Amino acid sequence: MLRIRCPHCGLRDEAEFRYRGDATASRPADDASAEAFRAYVYERANPCGMHVEYWHHVHGCRRVLKVQRHTATHVIAWTGWASDPAPRAETPGP
Repeated sequence: MLRIRCPHCGLRDEAEFRYRGDATASRPADDASAEAFRAYVYERANPCGMHVEYWHHVHGCRRVLKVQRHTATHVIAWTGWASDPAPRAETPGP
């Protein structure tokens, strides 16, 4: 089980959170093509290494966090509020 450090509530079990998706995906402009929106909604990379994700603390403060997690080892290197800029992913892989 993952242990995620909420900036407000402290270290908590993964069961208190819900995964909300990739925090690195950028929404297309309002005048973008339907293909651009389809790609934004349905196409996802499957990176191996450090990745920034949104997590919602549903059984705690109910705020959305950014979590920088290694996708192979599940080591969490950083957590912050959704509005915080994530640090550069320089943590080595497994």
